[in-house]
Amino acid sequence: MSIPSNIAVFWDAFCAEVGVDCSDRFFEAFHFDDNEATADELANLVLAGVKRATAGLLWSFESARGSPPKPGALSVVTYWDGRPACVIETLEVKVLPFEQVTAEFAAVEGEGDGSLEYWRRVHWAYFGRECARLGREPSMTMDVACERFNVVFRANA
Repeated sequence: MSIPSNIAVFWDAFCAEVGVDCSDRFFEAFHFDDNEATADELANLVLAGVKRATAGLLWSFESARGSPPKPGALSVVTYWDGRPACVIETLEVKVLPFEQVTAEFAAVEGEGDGSLEYWRRVHWAYFGRECARLGREPSMTMDVACERFNVVFRANA
């Protein structure tokens, strides 16, 4: 996948910092969620080290890119307006039914109060909107890609 023009300068700075062109490991540039307030809040939680994981609907990955990222993949987290916040490296991806996502994963994802109850409530709502866009029906058994990551480069490094 080619590097989007809106992050090219940022990506070049990252590659210069690590001393090698990592473009073959580029997966995507993305913002979290489907609204500005939450997208920006979650990007800031990543920068603060609170959010170290994310969950995506497997159907969304299949629709857009075919599959979730693999360990070693590099993605650029952006703010809603497209400004890059950081580069993350995928450490692990486990695909699980929604109902099997654990409290430990919810805590690492770092949203809200960190509880599984909060995670289920906000992700059920978000995945429901994603399902509507994809023409699918949400269910407790829909597959979720649970990704753990590390921040490897920051916009203001």
